[in-house]
Amino acid sequence: MRSRQRPRPRSLRLPAAALASALLVTAALTTTPTAAAPAPATAAANDYCGGHCADILPPGENGNATLADILLNRAFGTRPTHTDDQLGPYAALASGYPGLTEAKLRDFFNDASFGVPADQVASTTSPRPDVAIVRDKATGVPHITGTTRYGTEFGAGYAAAQDRLWVMDLFRHVGRGQLSGFAGGAAANRQLEQTFWQAAPYTEAELQQQIDTIAARGGRATQALADANAYLDGVNQYAKESYNARTFPGEYDLTGHIDPITNAGSIEPFKLTDLVALASVVGALFGSGGGGELASAQVKSAAEARYGKDAGDAVWASLREADDPEAVQTLHDGQSFPYATVPDHPQGEALPDPGSVVPERVVYDATGSADSATTAANGVLPGNLLTARHGMSNALLVSGARTDDGHPVAVFGPQTGYFAPQLLMLEEIQGPGISARGAAFAGLSFYVQLGRGQDYAWSATSAGQDITDTYAVPLCTTDGSPVTTAANSYSWHGQCLPFDRLERKNAWNPTTADSTPAGSYTLVMNRSRYGLVTARGTVGGAPVAFTSLRSTYRHEAESIIGFQELNDPAAVHDAAGFQQAAQDINYTFNWFYADSRDIAYYNSGSNPVRAPGVDPGLPVKAQPAYEWADFDPVANTARYTPAAEHPQSVNQDYYISWNNKQANGYTSAGFGNGSVHRGNLLDDRVKSLLGNGGKVSRVSLTQAMEGAALADLRAEDVLPDLIRVLRSAPVTDQATLTALQQLEAWLANGGQRKETSPGSHGYADATAIRVMDAWWPLVAEGVMRPGLGDPLFGALTGALQINESPSGGQTGPGGGPVSANEAIPHKGSAFQYGWWSYLDKDLRAVLGDRVAGPLARPFCGGGDLSACRTVLLTTLKQAAARTPAQVYPGDADCAAGDQWCADTIIQRPLGGVTDAKTTWQNRPTYQQVVQFPSHR
Repeated sequence: MRSRQRPRPRSLRLPAAALASALLVTAALTTTPTAAAPAPATAAANDYCGGHCADILPPGENGNATLADILLNRAFGTRPTHTDDQLGPYAALASGYPGLTEAKLRDFFNDASFGVPADQVASTTSPRPDVAIVRDKATGVPHITGTTRYGTEFGAGYAAAQDRLWVMDLFRHVGRGQLSGFAGGAAANRQLEQTFWQAAPYTEAELQQQIDTIAARGGRATQALADANAYLDGVNQYAKESYNARTFPGEYDLTGHIDPITNAGSIEPFKLTDLVALASVVGALFGSGGGGELASAQVKSAAEARYGKDAGDAVWASLREADDPEAVQTLHDGQSFPYATVPDHPQGEALPDPGSVVPERVVYDATGSADSATTAANGVLPGNLLTARHGMSNALLVSGARTDDGHPVAVFGPQTGYFAPQLLMLEEIQGPGISARGAAFAGLSFYVQLGRGQDYAWSATSAGQDITDTYAVPLCTTDGSPVTTAANSYSWHGQCLPFDRLERKNAWNPTTADSTPAGSYTLVMNRSRYGLVTARGTVGGAPVAFTSLRSTYRHEAESIIGFQELNDPAAVHDAAGFQQAAQDINYTFNWFYADSRDIAYYNSGSNPVRAPGVDPGLPVKAQPAYEWADFDPVANTARYTPAAEHPQSVNQDYYISWNNKQANGYTSAGFGNGSVHRGNLLDDRVKSLLGNGGKVSRVSLTQAMEGAALADLRAEDVLPDLIRVLRSAPVTDQATLTALQQLEAWLANGGQRKETSPGSHGYADATAIRVMDAWWPLVAEGVMRPGLGDPLFGALTGALQINESPSGGQTGPGGGPVSANEAIPHKGSAFQYGWWSYLDKDLRAVLGDRVAGPLARPFCGGGDLSACRTVLLTTLKQAAARTPAQVYPGDADCAAGDQWCADTIIQRPLGGVTDAKTTWQNRPTYQQVVQFPSHR
């Protein structure tokens, strides 16, 4: 079937007449600066990689499209240079990896060597005499070389604005909860700013306070602020020049900030507090963990109601899998790093009364389109950018003792979602005290955040360890009136204090770029000394506010020091220097390192020291006895676990990470780290490479990564259990038998979701894949729901979604989506969150296998094999009968029943230029393949 045309974002439209006139006027007025004569190639500054470093970041480096570019793209399909030239190689690895060779790696990755050969220089720009920005012909990546520190950082800012000015402007407004006032009141814009305001509502004074806190530290912090100021000077210089030359991003025209005919308008200069706002977005998206205590408590309460106190608690604990012995771990040599452990006798827990929890109201005083159900849904950014769970960052590293040439190999990268242009940008920075190439978030690219130095490379995956706690704060009144859940004061150390009311007023008017009528509203968050109010309810009948206390709240900017060190060759010379730099980053990340001699790992984050006996997986009473050690509510600081207690290692035989459990005793923040995790897909493949004395190469490790990227976790690690139960007796129904045989054949073929041939837009084993997509929600519900009962089943789906398929279109109980996250299509990431372990453990127990860390009670058929088999047979027959259109219902991008299209990755547009769909693969966005042959 043919896919329907992708609709353009409404917030970036102009009426047809305006489009035509704007195109003519812009074409006439826009001038292209004359390129400077190509300078000699930038020096390959102390590059020890010897051509063995490669990277990729789709869709392309260039994220700046003028109004003329956008209009020509829409009218004729033409594109600005380097907007999508990395998308094809990135997508092609899905079909090309089986035949990969050392020579063919360059077909799928960029050369990540330092410098640009003379015959590959596309342009040279010198915005100041002390810096040059050389762009290469192949990708247009900026290679910034400065003779002074100021000039180097000025050049980094200038290059960032050349490539991501519009994205930077969007996210500084997101970081202030002001997107609708900047880009229009479309529903998605409002959804995004509301969810961000709930995570990090800052006043301007609080943004400045983060800067003042850094400034007071001196040393590297002083240099970091000087770097940031120089970077901003470069950003603002480019913004000014592009405005005068009419080469600024056309989205400013399309959203009404600059008149496309007269050029009236402006681009507001960037300032230091904008960078803090940007950093807070990154921290909220990728560098936090925990906060699911209310959902966990509701599972616990429902389990107790179902089974009784003791039996219910045992069921809850087994479903939680906080320290599951079968969970795949990054550190597998027996290391133990106890943190956030579950106490035998919890103290201070505050379970909400069933049915009492109500989310805190955020929107007040809505007028006009803010109070209308007919407002356009599309915005300039996805409304679920913050609420959608993020994953897919992964890492595979093998020590030199187990590689082809005796030097470590690493294939690793972060997943920041698929956008056009990307949230990340590529760059090389060479200057006094800085020598690095890699990726950085737009607007924060004064340092490379993930990439390589002269003789080492580093990367990260989101760790998500528990740095966020939920407190049940007693409500009170200051006038002695009866206390209800609507009270605006709370109890703190015997005092009744009013909440800090944080407000953000947003208003918008209709423009030619957004048909949303005029409207306004006020965003409100109430803050206590125990954190932000997220919900209200009762505990033992007493009204409380449930608050979220995150250790990095009001401290997001402080990670600047660690990133500076990672870019400084004097700071990082070996694994120890790398681990020190990672320790200076307070976000929750798993950091990985490789040079010619060593591989290393370090888990970063401001891990608060909790009071003895507190269970970090449940809400806790807001009393001094249960506060973090040395807690200072004014500065939001506490005592944190020392560096030695963070999971870390040097030269383990190999490391893998796919957002999985870190080490023994390092308790998972939420549900889902059990016997089956997508990290197993990496771990199993690396073990296979190393089996029987095998040696690993850049090619074979890349193949292992990509093989896992195309694997269906359910097929590889749970389908064998399902088949064993089904085959425990003859299958007599022909339709069910046929479906079973198709699934068995798919499993024998590798259980992957891959095209029959490159560009075929159809899967091999397509029918079996469709059956599995239809079957998983049915069989998970069929196995678990009867034993759980409806209330516990519903509570558990709130803590951990049932499914995360590539298409995101499968339905759950009652015909709705399995979860809000599962309902997000075309995001690439899959199989991180699901009930894989529950079915795996339960079915193995039914089959009589030994299960370490089993579920506390049997579920499938009540533990009877025959009854369990009946559940599987019934649900499989139901799944086999579902048509492609029922399994893949279609959306704005794909026709119903189009399986391949339902899975496809779409680069969600952040601007006026869109990209083609690409075949599904579960893979990092930015990725490096490195093997250093020498060292300084």
